[in-house]
Amino acid sequence: MEEKEFSYINMVPFIDVMLVLLVIVLMTGTFVATGIIPVELPKASRTQEKVMKTGVIEIDRGGVVYYQAKRVDLAGLKESLSGTSRDTPFLIRADRGIELQRFVEVLETVKSMGFRKVSLQTEEER
Repeated sequence: MEEKEFSYINMVPFIDVMLVLLVIVLMTGTFVATGIIPVELPKASRTQEKVMKTGVIEIDRGGVVYYQAKRVDLAGLKESLSGTSRDTPFLIRADRGIELQRFVEVLETVKSMGFRKVSLQTEEER
C-alpha cells in the first residue's frame, strides 16, 4: 500500500478554533466594558473630594440675570460668586435676543472675580 501525499490542508478545524477564540475575546471585552465583572474596590481612609459642580448663569430675553436659577443683579452676582472656588467652571446660557453689552457685562463680572473656566452654551444649527 502506498501513502498519498497531502495535496491540501483541511482548514475547518483551524476556523473552528479561531471562531471560539473570537467569541472568548468578544465576551470578555463586553464584560469589562459593561462592568458585569464584579470588582471589589479598595477602601481609602480619606473621603474623596466633592465633584466640582458647574455654576450656571442665565440671561433671559429681557436681560435679567439668574445665578443657579435665582434672579440677581450684577452686584448680587458678584456677591454670590465671592465664596465660590476660583477653579469652578461656569456656563453662561444667554438668550440670542439680548443686547451684546449685557452679555459682556456679565462676562466681565465673572472674569473680574478671577474665574477663568467660563463657557457659553450654544445650540447646533440643523
